[in-house]
Amino acid sequence: MNLDTSLLRSACTAVLVVGATSASAQSLPPPPQVPHNVLHLQASASTEVPQDLITVVLSATREGADAAGVQQALKQAMDAALGEARRVAKPGQIDVHTGNFSLYPRHNAKGAITGWQGQAELVLEGRDIPGIAQLAGRLPSVTVQRMGWGLSREAREKVEADLTAQAVQRFRSRAADQARLFGMGGYTIREVTIAMNDPIPGPVPMMMKARGAMEAADAPVPVEPGRGTVTVSVSGSVQMTARP
Repeated sequence: MNLDTSLLRSACTAVLVVGATSASAQSLPPPPQVPHNVLHLQASASTEVPQDLITVVLSATREGADAAGVQQALKQAMDAALGEARRVAKPGQIDVHTGNFSLYPRHNAKGAITGWQGQAELVLEGRDIPGIAQLAGRLPSVTVQRMGWGLSREAREKVEADLTAQAVQRFRSRAADQARLFGMGGYTIREVTIAMNDPIPGPVPMMMKARGAMEAADAPVPVEPGRGTVTVSVSGSVQMTARP
């Protein structure tokens, strides 16, 4: 191979490499376009709804020298209360189930175990507020520990459809107003999210009233429903469009 031939081949190789690099550069996708005239908005609608779901937690507390004895005493207390509650239970109206169960030792100043203490819970919940209040006041071997209010699924669904329509309309009105303020002709929706909150409950009173302090053995627990706030929020972004 003479010198001229070698130089020619090197030149051809360089041309091929440059050509391949140029072709590769041309095949790359263009950089993504940064969106312009995009607005991020949020709108919501809310209302107060009477709370129609009550939860009453009752508990039994027992103490003893050994864990097995305390556990057996708690079981007897729960069995007595459950037996009475199940006689009037109605699905959705008065639901009955057990709650937390705890058993722990008591210690003296030197750290030695001197006895055991335990607590078991019984939970009443449902939409029959008078029935649950009456039942909670007459159950044997347990006392009212705490009470809470909520909103049933039926009551929530009844207002969520109206609130969603209101929130969407407010979102669209706000988008149109903002586009007009920016001198644009209108807008198109890019993305949107609709969210519902859990109703905000009112205060939860602590009901540590002993059964013996009630005026009568079957006196109902005093209850007064509150109101919960249901909110539907619409958030997202819109693309403002120029005037034609």
